[in-house]
Amino acid sequence: MDFRTIDGHATRGCSRMIGTLCCSAIQLEFLQFSPAVLLALPAWFSWNPVLPYVTAVLLLVVGVSLAIKKAPPQANWLDKVILCGPVFIGVPMVLFGLDHYFFPVAIGQIIPAWIPAHVFWVYFVGTCLILGGLSIVLQTYAWLSAGLFGVMLLCFEALMNIPAVIAQPHSRIIWSLCVREFSFSWGALSFAARHTQEWRTRGTHWLITVARNVLGIALIFFGVAYFLHPELLPGVPLEQLTPTFLPAHSLWGYLTSVVYIVAGVCLLINKKAHLAAKWAGLFVLFTVILFCVPYMLQFPSDIGKGLNVPADTLVLSGAILCLAGSLREKSASSLRSE
Repeated sequence: MDFRTIDGHATRGCSRMIGTLCCSAIQLEFLQFSPAVLLALPAWFSWNPVLPYVTAVLLLVVGVSLAIKKAPPQANWLDKVILCGPVFIGVPMVLFGLDHYFFPVAIGQIIPAWIPAHVFWVYFVGTCLILGGLSIVLQTYAWLSAGLFGVMLLCFEALMNIPAVIAQPHSRIIWSLCVREFSFSWGALSFAARHTQEWRTRGTHWLITVARNVLGIALIFFGVAYFLHPELLPGVPLEQLTPTFLPAHSLWGYLTSVVYIVAGVCLLINKKAHLAAKWAGLFVLFTVILFCVPYMLQFPSDIGKGLNVPADTLVLSGAILCLAGSLREKSASSLRSE
């Protein structure tokens, strides 16, 4: 990809920033066990889950504020939501990175046995996720971090998800996980592609074309899953069920199915693709607020069952919104996030 040239001074500044953030991230694993910290904090205090929740709120506020601040005066509210797409990817990246520090053993078991040094890779990937997510939220080389995040997920697909699908081809959950990671990856890559010379001059890029088709297939796949299992929590069709205190369980599942299938078909045939991606991304954001957050509140102390559910779905919303921004015509490219 023909990305913009980075001058030496900016690179040195970025290196210093990454070095500082990396040291801070690595210290997270040991912070909760530090004797000085334990003496200063109440006995009931725990970094997990306090740190992830506080981090999520702060980064969302900062990231959304920065994104909206960069919106041109003529931008409407929906254009501003689209500009927040990268933030909806960056914030969960940081949260997933923290998971690598809080649950290194469980995450290490996911790594294929033939790969050596599991502990190293758990902390290395966790640190990369934290740094990359902060980069996107703070809009510092966000295009580079998004591109690397997309490539990393493609590596995970090749190393873990695709072999898992081959080993268990009849497992709906494994298929959903595989399709989910592909959608996350190509959504991030579509954002990175907006900073290439080809996109700046022609308003398009082959990565965006691939992303449009991948996300189209993913939405259709998810839509069929919701049609067959309308009781599942709207967003990403995994194992979570819609909370019983929310009315009309099946109705929401079928509505999600219709929205996903219609948007996916529009993306695949490239008709009203920008409009379809825009409203599909907004609908997924709606499911985060209306369904995933109430589901999270049932398990406030369990990050895996709680916070990670809206975080996962938020990434899907961000990926679709990033695609929506990438599908703009050149004449509307002034709204893109640099």
